[in-house]
Amino acid sequence: MKEGIHPNYVDTQVHCGCGNTFTTRSTRPELKVDICNACHPFFTGKLKFVDTAGRIEKFKNKFSKAGYASLTRGKKK
Repeated sequence: MKEGIHPNYVDTQVHCGCGNTFTTRSTRPELKVDICNACHPFFTGKLKFVDTAGRIEKFKNKFSKAGYASLTRGKKK
């Protein structure tokens, strides 16, 4: 390996939004993440919507007034 071209590879403290912390290795001394393996729905097996931007609420508000238009329209002949 060439000298002086590689970044410093240090022990890193990772802090999750759920409160979980763990240590790994990276070029940064500290990382803050929104989701980790302790709170991600895939690893926990619990169904939980991960919505940081409020997109699910925005979708529900937009389409809550319309209802199910396809059910009231009737079937094709």
